[in-house]
Amino acid sequence: MLHLTLRQLEIFCAVAQAGTTVAAAEEVALSQSATSAALQQLESGLGVPLFERVGKRLVLNDAGRALLPQALAVLEQTRGIEQAFSAKAANMPVRLRVAASTTIGTYALPQVLARLARSHPLVRVDLQIANTQEVGEAVQALEVDLGLIEGSSHWQGLEVEPWLSDELVIVASPGDLLAQQARSKPLGVAALRKAAWLLREAGSGTREMVEHALLPHLHQLPAAATLGSSEAIARCVEQGLGISCLSRVLVEAQLQARTLEILPTTLPRMWRNFSLVQRAGKRRSPALEAFVAACHASVPQESP
Repeated sequence: MLHLTLRQLEIFCAVAQAGTTVAAAEEVALSQSATSAALQQLESGLGVPLFERVGKRLVLNDAGRALLPQALAVLEQTRGIEQAFSAKAANMPVRLRVAASTTIGTYALPQVLARLARSHPLVRVDLQIANTQEVGEAVQALEVDLGLIEGSSHWQGLEVEPWLSDELVIVASPGDLLAQQARSKPLGVAALRKAAWLLREAGSGTREMVEHALLPHLHQLPAAATLGSSEAIARCVEQGLGISCLSRVLVEAQLQARTLEILPTTLPRMWRNFSLVQRAGKRRSPALEAFVAACHASVPQESP
């Protein structure tokens, strides 16, 4: 006989994430007393306490930390079952939760969403845009069904599927002194080391890949300024505030408009992968399979 219920697991996860039964009660639409009672029933059924009380907050103990990923996975599978069968029965829209890093979400995904809307009009996508670190954490915590990241995955328990290749290009304002020098002769390592580099913040997939691509050649990459948005960096480069190494996907329109130009250098061409990440062992629903298919079909892939 099963002693656990899905409702108990839902309440446990809500308390773990909110930190109090009061906040969790609002999340699960119960009274505070009913939430506390359900939590006590779960702990009684398992035979172990799951939380330690620290002040007014409930903090997971070792047993609670062991249970949380399993409980999240059970709830995720249950939602998938409900979504698949209720949508088929009622011919209702299916909602996907997707997280994407900034460059992908802003510049690559609009084509994917347009294709998906044409091929599967009942699939709706709730898109969260964040940096790569935050996307990976959201996938790991099962807060989203799929993540799209720039650079590498550093999280255990995630499956990574390469999506497309994106070139990293060093760009400057056409009026920048380095741009003028590069028109007559490609810039060497010495000139690049002295440049005013505009870089993304730590935790950004773009920052990680730029360092991975440039540091073996330059050995140092001091930042004249650090910005939390690649688009903001591109705008600052347009104004002559420095140079940067950015995704060609991101700056293509500015290159076409000639407000930015690629600096010829003696460095080799640089590439990075965009990847799809999901929780290991997670089964893709038909809607998620349709989204992944749209990803692969929508963006032209250029190989190094």
